[in-house]
Amino acid sequence: MISALEQILEPQVAMAILVAIAVFASVVTLTLPLLQGNKLDGRMKSMAKERTAIRTKERARLMDEGAGRGRLRQKESKAFMKQVVDKLNLQKALDAEGAREKLRMAGYRSQPAVITFLFFRVVLPPVLFALVLAYLWFINDFGKPPLTRIIISIGAAYIGFFLPNLIIKNKIQKRQLALTRAFPDSLDLLLICVESGMSVEAAFRKVSEEIGSQSVELAEELTLTTAELSYLQNRREAFENLGKRTGLEGVKAVATALIQAEKYGTPVGQALKVMAQENRDERMAIAEKKAAGLPPKLTVPMIVFFLPVLFVVILGPAGLRMMALD
Repeated sequence: MISALEQILEPQVAMAILVAIAVFASVVTLTLPLLQGNKLDGRMKSMAKERTAIRTKERARLMDEGAGRGRLRQKESKAFMKQVVDKLNLQKALDAEGAREKLRMAGYRSQPAVITFLFFRVVLPPVLFALVLAYLWFINDFGKPPLTRIIISIGAAYIGFFLPNLIIKNKIQKRQLALTRAFPDSLDLLLICVESGMSVEAAFRKVSEEIGSQSVELAEELTLTTAELSYLQNRREAFENLGKRTGLEGVKAVATALIQAEKYGTPVGQALKVMAQENRDERMAIAEKKAAGLPPKLTVPMIVFFLPVLFVVILGPAGLRMMALD
């Protein structure tokens, strides 16, 4: 027993034991975080899914409650707007069909949305003209002569006439951006559904359910296309309406491919595979274009914020030393 203890206490044996313990501790230290990280990653993914599901249900509930509270007031306001639009015959004067197409691309498909749009296009110019003129005439004229104040008021009325168009255009751009981001993934899902033996209607219905967590706008469009495929006599019209409502060239190309596939009996899966790759390349090209435009945009912030600090860091010590010598 004493000899064994003496052997352990020898410097070489003791060093070997300490090295073995250190290696074992290092291995345990490096492997435990990896094992715990996998469990944590799985838990975080499950929590993210649950959070998304809860957020979707809560959003739907709040939208239903808000619609219930404001339904009566909206009916009264829509009736007044409709009377004004009908009396002034604005649907013919302001190209109601073109306005309807724009509103569909922005996500507003009902007839009251068209009436509201036409109403504000007519009401905003005189309202802004009166408000700006009253402000410049009675509150603060900024030292301007009367003719200049009238010209400024006319400019405000001109802006009011085109303001609804600018708002709708902004809505269209945001909606098209959301559709562009999610459309290639929806084509991949649609391809999987079609190649598994599902019909086009069933594939559209399934993809609209799955893609809703990523893009609500695209889920709405696919759901509407599924409904049109079920009740329209001409299926070609349903696919064409999908392209018109989105206003995206990629979606129109997919609609054309689906129409040709049904007309000539070509495989739908092959067409979807090609279109999915093209839309993915287009999305990548948009991202690369934005990345290429970053250097010019960063020039002014770098000059304003980085260079002064850099000059202070470089020249500051020399300046302090010169001040100390003086």
